[in-house]
Amino acid sequence: MSRIGFIGTGHIAAPMVRFLARKGHQITVTERNAQVSAALAREVGVHVADAQGVLDAADIVFLCLRPPVAESVLAPLTFRPDHRIVSVMASNPEPLLRTLCAPATDLVQTVPLGFVEAGGCPLAAYGNDRLLAELFGPENPVIKVGSESALNAHFAICAMVPGLLDLMATGAGWLGDKTGDPTGAEVFTTQLVAGFLAAMDKGRAGRLAEERDALGTEGTLSLQMVETLRREGAHDALRTALKSIEKRLEE
Repeated sequence: MSRIGFIGTGHIAAPMVRFLARKGHQITVTERNAQVSAALAREVGVHVADAQGVLDAADIVFLCLRPPVAESVLAPLTFRPDHRIVSVMASNPEPLLRTLCAPATDLVQTVPLGFVEAGGCPLAAYGNDRLLAELFGPENPVIKVGSESALNAHFAICAMVPGLLDLMATGAGWLGDKTGDPTGAEVFTTQLVAGFLAAMDKGRAGRLAEERDALGTEGTLSLQMVETLRREGAHDALRTALKSIEKRLEE
């Protein structure tokens, strides 16, 4: 088992901590977000220390800070050459990370979603993807990417998730208004989508379009939905959002 440290202990770090603690790793976390770190100490027995104490106690270090404060927190710290670094901070480019973490050179960048704790969360990895696979596989698939630009594009797709949830919330709200049962409407909407995706073969490119076309055949309600969303500009809006997020990440 490995000695793992987390600098920054918020909503992104906590699910990873719980997942790794169940695997038997020795984990030390910072007090940044004292409420979360205290809860993790109670729940899974992590140790709590200041940032330098985390570095001193760990061989693998997760950087989970908000991007605007990362440099001010990390710059005063002393890293070791043997530290293996996992950054889950979007908007902090690789050259800056390597400067802040020197003399450590073993680095991988990724950003998980909260359901990494339950498994099934894809982890786009730029850098040492093998380290992520060792820690989070096989429950969570690791997808190696070849450049930081490609990683940023994956981050943009991660940002698409709340957008899709927003659309689902609109649909569930519409259904609840029609039925008078908002709870049942939300259960139906979420389970409909979750069940369909769980049953879908996701092993190759093109499956999303194939499943769409299998449902949206001539004269169906499904085809009416697809055509209306296209006609009203939903796809153009999505492309615009993805491009603007990608540009923000690369600034």
